[in-house]
Amino acid sequence: MATKNTATTRHATAADTSAAVDAFMARLEHPHKAGIEALRRAILAVDPAVAEGVKWNAPSFRTHEYFATFHLRAKRGIALILHLGAKARELPEGGLGIDDPDALLAWLGRDRAQVAFADAADARARIPALQALLRQWIAHA
Repeated sequence: MATKNTATTRHATAADTSAAVDAFMARLEHPHKAGIEALRRAILAVDPAVAEGVKWNAPSFRTHEYFATFHLRAKRGIALILHLGAKARELPEGGLGIDDPDALLAWLGRDRAQVAFADAADARARIPALQALLRQWIAHA
């Protein structure tokens, strides 16, 4: 996978690259690796500003700040945690206001949510809904 050149100096470490994610994925032993790879490609396709890196020992995605991280220790299926970076910050009045017609989000807090998929087939089937959701999410990231 080609490295996207969107990193700022804040995200300019070797871990903040697609090459780091490629190496991580090459070593990853996970029952849902194919689904994780499909979701990885889909997340990168959401917007040209989306870049990836290894953060919190998992493939993670960012624009200005990291906004999504795979939860590789999920008990079942594939889990993706959506967040607003590592530091707490003020939220818009009334919350994030994310339109979620497919009910993908399970809110974990005011600024964090989880999207879960049963397996690779479920992930692939729900990619369009996930991408629509992520376009909204990154507007806040």
